[in-house]
Amino acid sequence: MGAGHAHVLYRAGESTAHRLPPQCKILATVGFVLAVVATPREQIWAFGAYALLLAGVAVTAGIPLALVARRVVIEIPFVAFAFLMPFVATGPTVHVLGLDLSESGLWGAWNILAKGTLGVVASILLASTTEPRVLLLGIERLRMPQLITQIATFMLRYGDVVTAELRRMRTARAARGFEPRDLRDAKILARSLGALFLRSYERGERVYLAMISRGYDGRMPVIHELAASRGQWAVSAALPAAAVLVAASAWMA
Repeated sequence: MGAGHAHVLYRAGESTAHRLPPQCKILATVGFVLAVVATPREQIWAFGAYALLLAGVAVTAGIPLALVARRVVIEIPFVAFAFLMPFVATGPTVHVLGLDLSESGLWGAWNILAKGTLGVVASILLASTTEPRVLLLGIERLRMPQLITQIATFMLRYGDVVTAELRRMRTARAARGFEPRDLRDAKILARSLGALFLRSYERGERVYLAMISRGYDGRMPVIHELAASRGQWAVSAALPAAAVLVAASAWMA
């Protein structure tokens, strides 16, 4: 990321989780999520154990649990379907609060909510302890094609730039007394979006020409050395290893 450019999801810190190379944290997160997904939904205690593991990571990394709880709200639109499953699923029913609910639907809803929430929390902790640019470098270190990581890097960087440009245009409209009230103002807003697109396109052309003039040959310069030691790999393996033990215990219970 450029100097002075920090993503809103990242929280600076000096914890072990912050210092680990990004590729270690990415694989640890993926391993944890796979263990959660593989856990039988009927073993409710196992999901409580997973939550304790994530809480331990958050506390160790200095990430307030209240902050994690606020960010988990992002999953609400994606799990809304889970609340409908007890009403639309077929099979045996149970009587709950005066309602006849599908037993398989209840288990399905619980499965989605529990595993989805744990996966989202794990991702939140990853984003909170890893700068986005470094995260993309870690993905590249894991043999992701560099072209894809470069595209993602520019999207991340210039998404903020375009958003700032949009705010300036909104301020300029407000300074001239414009306030959208109904559909008749849609034409003006459409023109604004067209102007924003042209400005973004022209900015991209200028940036590309500047990169070419500075010797860009299809590869971004390496700024951070992301090599991981055996000790760092061992530390990062603690979370997924504990999750695998919980999942194995759940299957044997």
